[in-house]
Amino acid sequence: MPSDASFDVVSKVDPQELDNALNQARKEIAGRFDFKNSIASIESDATTITVLADDELKMKNVVDIIQSKAVRRGIDLKALDVSVEPEPASGSTFRKKIPIRAGIPKDKSKLLIEAIKASKLKVQAQYQDEQIRVSAKSKDDLQKVIQLLKELNFELPLQFVNYR
Repeated sequence: MPSDASFDVVSKVDPQELDNALNQARKEIAGRFDFKNSIASIESDATTITVLADDELKMKNVVDIIQSKAVRRGIDLKALDVSVEPEPASGSTFRKKIPIRAGIPKDKSKLLIEAIKASKLKVQAQYQDEQIRVSAKSKDDLQKVIQLLKELNFELPLQFVNYR
């Protein structure tokens, strides 16, 4: 008698890859001519990236550099919420705090679970600990659920882990 197969749907960013991308962005900014004699810095912690720049144009350029380096390191841009507007900081500088999206919030998980249930596949989906566990008797059904979720183009980056 085969047991249920399952996988977890998660939304996370590899912190080491993000750190590598930010370090590459810092190096590029240090070497670029248009950033000479200007303030442009990137700081980060586990939940946000803080960018400091002289003006909004330099801010936009720094954010573009961060995004290009993140893509090269395999980080989905949906994980970085760059829609936040820059705010004035000390002096004539601007600060932008870019939240790093990790985990699937309960309200967003409901949309995913409803989409899975609407597919009429014989699978069970349940929300637990900022992730969704999907289980079924058939591995083929699980593959169909993964394909369905990939096609949704959800606002968070989704990864499929612990496939058993």
